[in-house]
Amino acid sequence: MSSGTENADGTDDSSTDSGSHCSTPDSDGEVAEEIAIVSFERKMETAEKIRAELEERYESIEILEYHGDVFAEHWGEYDCFVGLMASGIAMRKTAGLLDDKWEDPAICVVDEELTWAIPITGGHHGANQVAQDLATMGAVPAMTTASEAAGKQGVESRAKAMDAHVVNGDSTVKTNLAVLDDELGPVERLEGPRAVLVGDDVTVLKRNKQDGIVIGTGSVSGASAESFLAAWEEALEETEYDLADVEFVATATRKAEEEGLLEAARELDLGVVVFDKETLLEHEGPTPSKSKELIGWPGVSEASAIAGGAEQELVLEKLGYENEVTVAIGR
Repeated sequence: MSSGTENADGTDDSSTDSGSHCSTPDSDGEVAEEIAIVSFERKMETAEKIRAELEERYESIEILEYHGDVFAEHWGEYDCFVGLMASGIAMRKTAGLLDDKWEDPAICVVDEELTWAIPITGGHHGANQVAQDLATMGAVPAMTTASEAAGKQGVESRAKAMDAHVVNGDSTVKTNLAVLDDELGPVERLEGPRAVLVGDDVTVLKRNKQDGIVIGTGSVSGASAESFLAAWEEALEETEYDLADVEFVATATRKAEEEGLLEAARELDLGVVVFDKETLLEHEGPTPSKSKELIGWPGVSEASAIAGGAEQELVLEKLGYENEVTVAIGR
């Protein structure tokens, strides 16, 4: 299982000793919530524009005026520093502060013209996300983490999409290498009470909340974000749940690049988790689907809702919207 459209070899930025907007008791800093924009005085107008654009997406955004010790003075206070400056300045001023990739704040730099947004540390722990958010202002996210470069998603990103966090950070070196080699496979769901014994090449994800639901969705090619949003809203209205209960959106790998789906999920700040054909066939829903006889895939919305749910059961069977989008809800 991976999410549709994050250092995958685990060696990108400092130590591997220690795992989406949140900090967790087990592994701090997976995704940034508290941001500091560090700016020279002459660039404060741009810093204010960035804060205005991003402030609704994060818990807090503060602006710090640059001086030689600004990073050192505020190290540990923020999840991510956005350096409105040359990357060389940010690297020289923070290199001696870096200690542990799971605990260090993420750092993303952006130029005054908002041309490039460059994560330089903590790509999987907030910097990539900030760079992607800056893309809404025209900046090009220049992400160099291995899995992004390969068009794949590391286990940290899978955790974010599933509203979960990595418990044992050391393991991600090996599991992210498996991602690059297409050998990791889907994330296994295990419900307790159980005791689990794992090796150092098994990454353990823990959900950030219990009793959530999963929106399973399919569509015709090119369905609009508006159609997805309307379909999901209608489906939720048929249940006792609302948007706050949704863990993530689930779909099929063949829909991983469906732009309308991804745009709708971004608007609602939801992760997108995609399942391969074999996984969906194992969790086929009760409603017959023409796609099975035509292309061998089961109905995407029900199967992905079942596969993604903690209990692997349907709350709502498939509903269609405007002959464009199908939705089912699982838990």
